[in-house]
Amino acid sequence: MANGGIIGPVNIISTGGNKITTKTSNSSSAVTTQPGTTLIDYAVIAGGGSGGNNVGGGGGAGGVVYRQNISITGATALGAVVIGAGGTAPFSPGNNQGTNGADSTFVIEGGTVTAKGGGGGGGLGGPGNDPGPVEVAQPGGSGGGAASYYPPGPSTPQNGGSTTQAPQPGISGSSGFGFAGGASCSASNLYSGGGGGAGAVGGVGSYAGTDKSGVGGAGKNLNSSFGTSSGVCGVFAGGGGGGHYTNSKVGPGGSGGGGIGGGNNQPGTQAGAGVVNTGSGGGGVAGQTSSPTTKAGNGGSGVVVVKELSKASGVFSMNSVYDQVSNGLWPDGSLFLNATVNYMLVAGGGGNASSHYGGGGGAGGYRATGFGPGPLQGSGITDLKTGTYDVTVGGGGAGGANGGDSILGFPTTITSNGGGYGGSPGSVASAGGSGGGATPFNKPDDGFGAGNTPPTSPSQGNPGGTGLQGSSGLPGGGSAGGGGGATANGGNATNISPSFPGTPSAGQGGAGGAGAPNTILGPDTSYAGGGGGSSYINGKGGVAGAGGGGVGGVYNPDGPNSAPPLTATDGTVNTGGGAGGDNNLSQTSGGSGIAVIRAPSAVTFAVGPGCNTLSTHPGGDKIAKFIVSGTLTIS
Repeated sequence: MANGGIIGPVNIISTGGNKITTKTSNSSSAVTTQPGTTLIDYAVIAGGGSGGNNVGGGGGAGGVVYRQNISITGATALGAVVIGAGGTAPFSPGNNQGTNGADSTFVIEGGTVTAKGGGGGGGLGGPGNDPGPVEVAQPGGSGGGAASYYPPGPSTPQNGGSTTQAPQPGISGSSGFGFAGGASCSASNLYSGGGGGAGAVGGVGSYAGTDKSGVGGAGKNLNSSFGTSSGVCGVFAGGGGGGHYTNSKVGPGGSGGGGIGGGNNQPGTQAGAGVVNTGSGGGGVAGQTSSPTTKAGNGGSGVVVVKELSKASGVFSMNSVYDQVSNGLWPDGSLFLNATVNYMLVAGGGGNASSHYGGGGGAGGYRATGFGPGPLQGSGITDLKTGTYDVTVGGGGAGGANGGDSILGFPTTITSNGGGYGGSPGSVASAGGSGGGATPFNKPDDGFGAGNTPPTSPSQGNPGGTGLQGSSGLPGGGSAGGGGGATANGGNATNISPSFPGTPSAGQGGAGGAGAPNTILGPDTSYAGGGGGSSYINGKGGVAGAGGGGVGGVYNPDGPNSAPPLTATDGTVNTGGGAGGDNNLSQTSGGSGIAVIRAPSAVTFAVGPGCNTLSTHPGGDKIAKFIVSGTLTIS
């Protein structure tokens, strides 16, 4: 037998590719995998809910079931696909409640994986524009946003719909993603809630100072597995924005295809539909009408995506392999760089609690090599090949939501985890890259969010600080802990009563934990600082952690010795800074993350999209800077 023959079948997998199959319609035979495929990633996304009419809430996104590195035993292991339709917006006076999206299902390995349809947004009943009973936001994969209200409606804000997405029976360890919809706000402001997304809760109807209906919850970023050709640049299942009577105050749709809310000023702003085959929710709308051009937005249909991972053995042409290896090439045509590649990867910072007594948001996880403080430095990458890689930059978390993860999609994936949100009277602070600060309602020794979650070595972050009730209890000097930062824990709230004579219960919110200095871009800049904790009457807000953390807010002052009112601030964009905790019911967000890759001058970089940049360090090194998710091509 002559040398150089083919051993076994040649396919995409065997030559270094990863076949991706996207199903957008029902199929009794879902996916035919290539010979030799034994390992897949997959995502099942349900249809999104529609928005509601009459100051209606945004539709909730369809639930997402996403699993990685799943073993299969041939093509017969993959069965039927059902793609859930998006919910249809109500279209008649007096019927204003949004409609749920339909479930999507995928048969795999003898079990059925189910992603739950998104919940419809809430609306106000009654003929014409007359108020009537509130038609509540619906639960679903992600819950619908709550409608606003006005007399003679209910006297309290309405809650958004809850999430019903959970691990699925028959498939051990399935991961389900979905979040609750946002609540409405006060009668006088007519702010509705945003629908929940697969990556974050829907935004609450805004209070004074923020002046918009709730934003749709962020979608789930899956471009590290499936690239940017499906979903909206690889992001799926964003919530719909809440409607409002003023066009400029409608809620934006969540990332991943959520529809914008609609207004009622003349001319009215049409509510946006969820993008098809993303599972995103439709926007709510202010009025109720039989006009199809001014009704709420429909939900987007679902989708199923499968990526084949494993490479078949014994499939290359021996002659081809010999020729390529002898020329320094890997069998798939790529080239080992023979250079050390360094990086800095910072995730999105955590949001505040969107409530009184809010703890500071934790900083996004910080991971770096070569250019930061010694204890936090990992090892540079020495075995990277030429090719194109996905880079994910995590967004900042809104109120009550963690920041998004930042990911380098190299063969050995590197992930920095989003910062945890600050604690509130209703919940403890969240864990994350760095953890959120605790509300003063928790005991001194608990309630703060853990850092370095999940754990990395070196550590990517630190826990938040503890809260403190004033010496006379609440209200008075109740102060919250600061969010953790890359190099330090969030500060604990403190009693500062001696600074305020005659006021025995003044407190100060804990400082945000300090971030890490890094010179990978040239100048010494700090990243991943925690947000300061809030304080109540007579107190002071926590200072921002160095590295983009937000300042903690202070409630209305009481008396001549109190601190001036202070509004909490967001974490700084592209630093991963945590949001400042708030005590005025406004919503602050964590700062978005950043990714920087640096290599010797012989390496060539290309980046996309255009808002990401390339530069050359004065010493000759090539630098790729990502402020949004994109791709890095190395040659």
